[in-house]
Amino acid sequence: MSAAELDRAVELLVRQVGHWAQPRWSAQAEGGNVSRADLVHKLVQEIANLAADVAGEPRRDVPRLGSDLVLPDQLRVVAADLVTAGPPEPVLAEAAAAVARTRSAL
Repeated sequence: MSAAELDRAVELLVRQVGHWAQPRWSAQAEGGNVSRADLVHKLVQEIANLAADVAGEPRRDVPRLGSDLVLPDQLRVVAADLVTAGPPEPVLAEAAAAVARTRSAL
């Protein structure tokens, strides 16, 4: 797994959801009992945690901002932070798998 493959997975998800209006974010995710926005925010937090672990930093809560429409941007930022931290391939694979699972559930 390479950084480019993670970037590609993130970009596919962002293309899928980047144009959504609030009602689509509020809808329930496939096979779950959480909203699509909650599911994507959970993904953002997972990737932020991976980046913190790789960088040897403490984990911090990713804030839930005032609008779900910013979630694609938050995802891009935390994915870039992870890549910048220089993770080993298994961590990149874990992040890409999380992105793919989330994308499938949306």
